[in-house]
Amino acid sequence: MPSSTRKGVPKDPELADLFFKDDPEDVFCDLHEIGHGSFGAVYFARNSYSNEVVAIKKMSYNGKQTTEKWQDIIKEVKFLGQLRHPNTIEYKGCYLKDNTAWLVMEYCLGSASDLLEVHKKPLQEMEIAAITHGALLGLAYLHSHNMIHRDVKAGNILLTELGQVKLADFGSASIASPANSFVGTPYWMAPEVILAMDEGQYEGKVDIWSLGITCCWLTAERKPPLFNMNAMSALYHIAQNDSPTLQSNEWSDLFRSFVDYCLLKIPQERPSSGELLRHDFVRRERSPRILIDLIQRTKDAVRELDNLQYRKMKKILYQEKHNGPMGESQEEEEDSEAASCKMNSLGSNHSIPSTSVSTGSQSSSVNSMQEMLDDGCSDMTMMHPQDYGSTLESSPHTKKDHHYNWDDGIHRDHRPGLRPSSSDRSSQAQNYKNQGRFATIKSASLVTKQIHEHEQESELREQMSGYKRMRRQHQKQLIALENKLKAEMDEHRLKLQKEVETQANNAYIELEKLAKRHAVHTDKEMKTLLTDEKKFQQQIAAQQKKELTTFLDNQKKQYKLCKEKIKEEMNEDHSTPKKEKQERLSKHKENMQHSQAEEEAHLLTQQRVYFDRNCRAFKRKVMIKRHDLEQEQIREELNKKKTQKEMEHAMLIRHDESMQELEHRQLKTLQKLRMDLIRQQHQTELENQIEYNNRRERELHRKHVLELRQQPKNLKALELQIKKQFQDTCKVQTKQYKALRHHQMEVTPKAEHKTVLKALKDEQTRKLAILAEQYEQSINEMMASQALRLDEAQEAECQALRQQLQQEMELLNAYQSKIKMQTEAQHERELQKLEQKVSLRRAHLEQKIEEELVSLQKERTDRIKHLLERQERETDSFDMESLRLGFGNLGTLDLPKDDYR
Repeated sequence: MPSSTRKGVPKDPELADLFFKDDPEDVFCDLHEIGHGSFGAVYFARNSYSNEVVAIKKMSYNGKQTTEKWQDIIKEVKFLGQLRHPNTIEYKGCYLKDNTAWLVMEYCLGSASDLLEVHKKPLQEMEIAAITHGALLGLAYLHSHNMIHRDVKAGNILLTELGQVKLADFGSASIASPANSFVGTPYWMAPEVILAMDEGQYEGKVDIWSLGITCCWLTAERKPPLFNMNAMSALYHIAQNDSPTLQSNEWSDLFRSFVDYCLLKIPQERPSSGELLRHDFVRRERSPRILIDLIQRTKDAVRELDNLQYRKMKKILYQEKHNGPMGESQEEEEDSEAASCKMNSLGSNHSIPSTSVSTGSQSSSVNSMQEMLDDGCSDMTMMHPQDYGSTLESSPHTKKDHHYNWDDGIHRDHRPGLRPSSSDRSSQAQNYKNQGRFATIKSASLVTKQIHEHEQESELREQMSGYKRMRRQHQKQLIALENKLKAEMDEHRLKLQKEVETQANNAYIELEKLAKRHAVHTDKEMKTLLTDEKKFQQQIAAQQKKELTTFLDNQKKQYKLCKEKIKEEMNEDHSTPKKEKQERLSKHKENMQHSQAEEEAHLLTQQRVYFDRNCRAFKRKVMIKRHDLEQEQIREELNKKKTQKEMEHAMLIRHDESMQELEHRQLKTLQKLRMDLIRQQHQTELENQIEYNNRRERELHRKHVLELRQQPKNLKALELQIKKQFQDTCKVQTKQYKALRHHQMEVTPKAEHKTVLKALKDEQTRKLAILAEQYEQSINEMMASQALRLDEAQEAECQALRQQLQQEMELLNAYQSKIKMQTEAQHERELQKLEQKVSLRRAHLEQKIEEELVSLQKERTDRIKHLLERQERETDSFDMESLRLGFGNLGTLDLPKDDYR
């Protein structure tokens, strides 16, 4: 809420930029009221600096619903600030003063509804086409910028002096499309606005429907369809029944098709504003001055009506001043004259105006007779009707606590007693004429009537405003709950997603640890095998060295034995020379050494082959063991992955069940709130209807009581007439009696005069008694028949009202039953949709699990297959190389048990 050093100025810099900092009472003068609505009042004013004539819409944001009023003001100011089109009202700025916003706009003469109020007849078809075309241009501009007016009606279509059509009153407008708020004036509301909370959102085509209803208003009906019905009942009727049509046959087929086109009940079939601009009804040729001429005729009619009212008031004041109070016959004569001049109201005693009233719909002239009474009879009698006619266009009123004085139009101090003199008024009025003339197409009586109707209908208007607030509050509650449930769902999804991510991270970490453990184990095994291989080689080498040593020792022993044996043989042979013996001994030694060298070389070769073969076989065994280790590790890894995947799938199924439970719980919560709100809405509608019915019955009862109170006055005239007839008859009887008595006195002897006179008097008395009895009987019969006729009329009126109220109650019950059935059907559809969604999601999840398991099995098969193929290739390659080296089949070679573990 705005508050700062200067009262009414907002602290927020962004909001403060929306308003002018000047004091509006210093900027504007000549304020006087030209309309009134639930928001406040609309004034004619003049800018003191630029002398520009403007309209000021004062909106208070104090009292009840202060925050809501302030938000509405901010929204309307922002909305008006964005408008730049010749067919929308020109916004000139906004001021704040004492918790009241002064919304300044261009001044227009009045609205399309004022034309009907003045002329008391429908507009011509070409005039309707011209007004509709201008309104469509403004709507097309709004809709092209995704804006919705939401309160299009004749009172919000304004006309300027030059015949321009202007859309006004954007208090209900939406700056975004689509929308779903329940706003607008009931009789003009499109069905989708009424059902917005129950059946979703609506777009700019709601303005097209309202425009079609406005066309019906401008025709012979001179009121929107269903206007004779309670506003709440009209809502139910619009929501569930067929679209209205033009009733009269005097309109062209083009106009009928245009209206029918606007009032298509299904929004998707209804045309857009751009499409309607191409309709032949608004495109056909017409005079460019058609609206200017209509405005001029209306201004002339307003001048005549106001002059008539002035002359009547002048006559009344003159008679009161010079002749005193008028007699009864004079009152009746003046009443009949007033009745002939009185404006017939287009409103209904139970109609509800819009909660956001426009400049045009409430604009008015302020030629009020009440202030003339305040100025005294002398000033009035000095004025000439022609002077009053000029004053109609030039003399404004000064605001004083919402009462306006017949003064110079300058906005003065509001203190009591500061009233200008008549000479000041004349000079200032003339000065005002020259500077900024006040022109209007609304008569003074119309202004008075509208203000009076506004005051009378405050209870009904407050009821509708409360209903609208309730519907908007329900929408806010639904939106708040939906946002809360969405946040809860997002939080739940985030929690599940984090859990899945944590599971995935843990699985990745576990696989990393397993891979590291495998690597460490592989390194350890390879080191162990390498050590074993070295030991194996060392063992063979030591054994072969031992064998070689033993072999050499044996050779030495054999050499010695063989040497000694040869020596013995030579010693026994004495025939051989010693030299020859020596040579033969040397030869034997050489042969023996050569033989031993060959045997040693053969042994070394065998040892080397044995060593290489066994080392090669050992390597093959090491390779086989490495292959087995790889197979074991890959199987362990794949089993680990499978276990993790199974855990992940179990978690996903648990998450899906958790999500399903949350979705069902949220849907149940949302549907419960919706049903509670609908029950509350229906209860409010029922209470409003009952209150409305009681109000109508009370009004009718008051009317009947008033009629009964007025009945004696009406009967008095008839009684006087009968009494006069009786008196005339008595006079005739008396004359006849006197004539007969005179004749009898002449023809009757004097002695019998007394007897004759007595007989004549008795006969006269009897006849007068009979006449008196007839008089009393006539009076009683007249009273009884008049009362009987009044009772019958009242009973018929009560019966008609009861029937109408019963129909409206039945309409309400049917509407509520339909809404309840539609809501239950919607809930069933939502539940089925959720079940389908859950079932489809579960099927997708199961399919995903199946696919992942198949993929995992395929990965397992492929990896094991690839590993075995690689190992087989390595083994074959090793065996081929062994064959090439001449080692044969090493797979069957048995190694010592201690050689390989």
